[in-house]
Amino acid sequence: MLYFAYGSNLNHFQMKRRCKDSNFIKKYELADYRLTFRSKYRAADIEIKKNSIVPGALFEISKSDEKKLDVYEDFPVLYKKTYFKYYGSNVMTYIMVKKTEFRYPTERYLNVVKQGYKDCKLNKKYLSKALLNL
Repeated sequence: MLYFAYGSNLNHFQMKRRCKDSNFIKKYELADYRLTFRSKYRAADIEIKKNSIVPGALFEISKSDEKKLDVYEDFPVLYKKTYFKYYGSNVMTYIMVKKTEFRYPTERYLNVVKQGYKDCKLNKKYLSKALLNL
């Protein structure tokens, strides 16, 4: 199954440790969404926003990887699943259930995300905009 990561799961080391069967396929820009950070966990979330993009990565994951991600993402309490099409295939990603106000991420979490942006060769300008809550 295909999975779209946009937060801490972009970090290749973390993703491999969490999901042993996962394989990074390519970077991918999700159109008409924007990145933000929210909840008491100050974690990454995406929300619909026309003419905006969220840089992220497509991973191939197994059913057991998906179960591990469900636990990590506190599905279905904190995050729910949403799907989009990529060349005819369904791609799963997580979005937060409750859209709380912006909360700046912790330094530790942000460093994991920044390393993920490096690992996937993503444009950091979108991360910078999200951190300014623009």
